[in-house]
Amino acid sequence: MSDVKLIETFVEKYTALKEEISKVIIGQEDVIDQILISIFSGGHSLLIGVPGLAKTLMVNTIAQALGLDFKRIQFTPDLMPSDILGSEILDEERKFKFIKGPIFANIILADEINRTPPKTQAALLEAMQERAVTVAGHQYKLSLPYFVLATQNPIEQEGTYPLPEAQLDRFMFAIKLQYPSFKEEVEVVKTTTTDTNWTVNALFTAEEIIDFQNVIRRIPVADNVVEYAVNLVAKTRPNMPSAAEIVKEYVDWGAGPRASQNLILAAKTHAATKGKFSPDIEDVQAVATGILRHRVIKNYKAEAEGMTDEQIIESLH
Repeated sequence: MSDVKLIETFVEKYTALKEEISKVIIGQEDVIDQILISIFSGGHSLLIGVPGLAKTLMVNTIAQALGLDFKRIQFTPDLMPSDILGSEILDEERKFKFIKGPIFANIILADEINRTPPKTQAALLEAMQERAVTVAGHQYKLSLPYFVLATQNPIEQEGTYPLPEAQLDRFMFAIKLQYPSFKEEVEVVKTTTTDTNWTVNALFTAEEIIDFQNVIRRIPVADNVVEYAVNLVAKTRPNMPSAAEIVKEYVDWGAGPRASQNLILAAKTHAATKGKFSPDIEDVQAVATGILRHRVIKNYKAEAEGMTDEQIIESLH
């Protein structure tokens, strides 16, 4: 199948996928779009939101609609790396046998990732970056497509371990979940307090998802769009001559080159979902906030004056 035909097929299937997800999830359009863009770009996402906003249900529904294997790991202060990766045991013949941990699935929901110590958080890093895990000197490949969706609760900070910047950078998107509107919440209450059970149909196979990921990577990008993305990221670095005034005033640390790569990849996917065969500057702007939000580290002045990440990022466009 030609790339043009593949992208046309992708648009049809993407529309059907969103309809399938909306059977269960009411509203949250932007959040679902960002998660799906992340999946088809081959990236990972961090979901930031208070409890009760259907984060787990959303990930489970997306996994079912994509036809992928899904596992949820609840992160706790006493969770050990072996609880995630798996461990070697002696079998009846006194030979070492590897028992796979829950990380061996296509979609991993790392629930409340900031509740667990850095040693256990780091166990996810190799899986996210290399799509493989190393246990007792042996490397085990993870089945593709592979996608980590982590959640973080922004309000309870007691007994939490903030994610280090290097680990945050591994996430393509940081997605903020907001409370539903009054109308959406009424709809949520009506649909979840009856005995109706929606069945979510699997619309994709793993091979199809990999094909779509590959065709999205092959989408050509004009030089001016790449330069716009790189320039946008450069503006977030307070010590660089290209830094924006607002950044010099309110930012301690800016985004690295991975942000530029992710901006272009996500812009390609965003363009493909709209049936376009090449992204333009509007596609970069559409994904910029989610990609830069967790990579721009604000200073004390920004915190004191209530300056949000979104305000800083939007002023750079």
